[in-house]
Amino acid sequence: MSRLLQINLLLLLCIALIVSSGCRRRKEAEPPPLPEALKEYQGREPRLKVYQHESGAVTEMDFEDYIAGVVAAEMDPQWPESALGAQAIIARTFTLQKIKENGGLPDRNAHASTDFKEFQAYSAARINERVRKAVEKTRGKVALYEGDYIKGWFHAYAGPRTALPDEGLEYKGENPPYIQIVDSPAEKIIPAEEKNWSASFSLAQVQAAVQEAGGEDPGPVQSAEISEKGPSGRATKIKINEVEVSAPSLRLALGSTEMRSTFIEEIELGEGGLYMAGTGYGHGVGMCQWGARALAEEGQSPDEIVNYFYRDITLAKAW
Repeated sequence: MSRLLQINLLLLLCIALIVSSGCRRRKEAEPPPLPEALKEYQGREPRLKVYQHESGAVTEMDFEDYIAGVVAAEMDPQWPESALGAQAIIARTFTLQKIKENGGLPDRNAHASTDFKEFQAYSAARINERVRKAVEKTRGKVALYEGDYIKGWFHAYAGPRTALPDEGLEYKGENPPYIQIVDSPAEKIIPAEEKNWSASFSLAQVQAAVQEAGGEDPGPVQSAEISEKGPSGRATKIKINEVEVSAPSLRLALGSTEMRSTFIEEIELGEGGLYMAGTGYGHGVGMCQWGARALAEEGQSPDEIVNYFYRDITLAKAW
């Protein structure tokens, strides 16, 4: 091969590499199309109207300031930053999904509320530097499934494994495919006093709770048993005398801080009362907060933590 031909071939190769590199740069520079759910924001952080349940006032605040208050209230602000970041992604997604679904809280003339019973917990006083960093590092990030917001369910502690929505929440729709039963990494780190629970209830209290949970009056309580369990091992139905009632509904009627979960390991009638013991805290659906902490302590990022608890989802930036 002549020297001139070699030089020409090298020139052609260089030109091809330059063109290819330029094409790649142009391709990388093009942002991906926004999912349909995010198009209305166009990369701009919105402001929220937040109902302050303590005073009854509605105040305006930047979206991320609201999320910082939610993260600080819903999770221990001293926990690892990655766990707090995962909570921020889910709280942000939860808020946007509720706003899209029904405008937030139209009866309050607000997008959100500081009352955990109707929206999410919120505490500006608990915000610290770790929470601020976690929120800022995940700024605008939300979880999507097929281009729409996921239902961002979360709870304190799943027990050995998480639950499907219909068993943990008595969810009436079709179980979303991104919610699957997964083992909780929390088993490695959670203290015994947080892991297990036990509670006793008077027979009169149980009788009233069965009716509050949608059952008939069972009469004086003489027997109690789990009559149905879901795939995660949680009770889904409890039979009091001859009346069968939803276990998640009975938990709420008896008190969700006393009957901490429907992962019941013991149920028996004792002297004048019903005794139950179990593991877990909360409905068990979606992200286990203690599990998120365990994954964070293993060095996992907020994205990795969220992807562990919600399957086949996409994380995208709303702003």
